[in-house]
Amino acid sequence: MFTARTFEDKISALYRGGKIVGGVYVGRGQEAFSYGLGGQLDRSLGDVYSPLIRDQAGRGAFGESLLDAARTYLGSVEGPMRGRDGNIHRGRPAEGMPAMISHLGASISVINGMLMAKRFRGLSGFVGGASAGDGATSTGAFHEALNQAAVEKLPLVLAVADNQFAYSTPTSHQYACADLADRAAGYGVTGYSIDGTDLMECLLTFRQAIARARAGGGPQLVVGKLLRLSGHGEHDDASYVPEEARAGKWGGDCLALARERVLAEGYADETALLALEEEVQELVETTVATVQGEEAPDPARENWRTLSTARLAEGHF
Repeated sequence: MFTARTFEDKISALYRGGKIVGGVYVGRGQEAFSYGLGGQLDRSLGDVYSPLIRDQAGRGAFGESLLDAARTYLGSVEGPMRGRDGNIHRGRPAEGMPAMISHLGASISVINGMLMAKRFRGLSGFVGGASAGDGATSTGAFHEALNQAAVEKLPLVLAVADNQFAYSTPTSHQYACADLADRAAGYGVTGYSIDGTDLMECLLTFRQAIARARAGGGPQLVVGKLLRLSGHGEHDDASYVPEEARAGKWGGDCLALARERVLAEGYADETALLALEEEVQELVETTVATVQGEEAPDPARENWRTLSTARLAEGHF
């Protein structure tokens, strides 16, 4: 969680300094919920994971290197997308992480397809994790994908970060049910509603959901209540978020809350945490410096085939 926050703070600073082409989208305030899923999937069992724009914590926990993240933001030819796509549009399908799709809800169907392909090949014991936000639940793609997963009884764990705003649209203008988890019954899947700022609750709930999916229990819908502690992107000042929301039940910073709990329950002392934070800061600075010294793609030498490039070809099913 701290690595994700530190890295994204660094990328945000580079963006403000004009060093990043395109947008920057961060998961500030959503790290606990993201880590809860990404950190408990197991690639050695064939698990696959489709993160969204605020899932740096989950990406790193699932196994994505910080170099991959930095190289994509900074346009390095050494990155997983060879500098041809930016920010969060990256992945390594051969390692169980497809590249993110911007269209809300569309990535869920990709995970469904990967799960069905594994099933057709006679494999078992795998789980697919996918992320969405409250805004994505209003799309047809979300409905179609979750309905398909339910009908096929796929081992899907779908994490919905209910962060109170779809860009600037409040949830009061998105859905009328009391809780998005209530929709689970309509699809015939298991639903959970949790405090997305509480790391322990996130870990325990996702552990249970993953275990149920792996054991044949079908799709699991986990809704995390929290507040996005930044704008939609770093270009957005989030001035539309009222102060009462920031001061409300879901407005806490999950990273600060986790740190307090670690100290209070004796998992580590202040000295150990400060040393860890210093180590992470050095890792981030070193990683970014390394990538800044790498080459950008040369259009004259790149393979620009429309449908497939050998290095980027999918191969994990």
